[in-house]
Amino acid sequence: MILKGIEASRYFAKPDPTKAGVLIAGADPMRVALKRQELIAGLIGPEGEGEMRLTRIQASEMRKDAAALLDAVKAVGFFPGPRVAFAEDATDTLAPTIAAALKDWKSGDATIVVTAGNLTAKSALKMLFEKHPNAFCAILYDDPPTREEIADALKKAGLTSIDREAMADLTTLARALDPGDFRQTLEKIALYKHGDPTALTPVDVAAMAPATLEAEVDDLLHAVADGRAPAIGLLMRRLEGQGVLPVTICIQALRHFRALHIAASDPSGVANGLQRARVFGPRRDQMQRQALALGMRTLEKAVADLLETDLTLRSTSRAPGMALMERALIRLAMARRQDTR
Repeated sequence: MILKGIEASRYFAKPDPTKAGVLIAGADPMRVALKRQELIAGLIGPEGEGEMRLTRIQASEMRKDAAALLDAVKAVGFFPGPRVAFAEDATDTLAPTIAAALKDWKSGDATIVVTAGNLTAKSALKMLFEKHPNAFCAILYDDPPTREEIADALKKAGLTSIDREAMADLTTLARALDPGDFRQTLEKIALYKHGDPTALTPVDVAAMAPATLEAEVDDLLHAVADGRAPAIGLLMRRLEGQGVLPVTICIQALRHFRALHIAASDPSGVANGLQRARVFGPRRDQMQRQALALGMRTLEKAVADLLETDLTLRSTSRAPGMALMERALIRLAMARRQDTR
């Protein structure tokens, strides 16, 4: 049987111990590992591994000993309670071995949990679990978590009072980060709000979001987009002193002005466009004002100018990179001032 979307998320949160087994497969190892951890914890509880009710079996071990999985499924533990036989990093070559264990599975045996990488549509392992009447197959894709999944994760972390805009920012953040980093960010937010009864706000989310190079260049880009040309030179010298390359500044500038262009050209409005561009937190309000002030046509010219600057920086030109980048940014800032007169 196949598990998809919300149905899969609900099953992982509260699995059925009467099922023979579950296959979790996907191209992203972190997504697979997180869902596998959630599933096993749901089956045997937080003390299950300490009570030796979890048996881990590597794929290489199963190749050497075909009976290893079946032995783990049938083994009787010292502690009462559900058991799990976990087969890690399985491939199609192990489908016959896993099929034999599923065939011999009886009520009371350990649940078979199998993880695998990216499987093809005709994968023997995938077909085995899909067609089995008492087993599940869950294929994980690189889709961002849904609002329901984020809400469940926040609830598990102890956060129940969440501002509407903060939830929108978390949804945006979930699309920008990989699953492991997003989970760590949620845990960090939960610790930050521990003992605080007030609702989670966008400012809280921004304060706990992972720091990136973009945050280092933000002051410069906001000065450009706000038309503060005199401030650009000092900010450029500061970044140059930190060893930031002109190409890096150009890449971040392109991302910033492309996000503004997406926002300015969105038929549903600037706010919706910024959400599509994955902009969240206090930056969103400032960039919303910038997109409205600059307009779509000015932003089109800005993106084109930055693309030309990027090509020049990557070419064999002998022009000094920082000076070239600074001149381009001053030109953009001056264009803002001219357009708002």
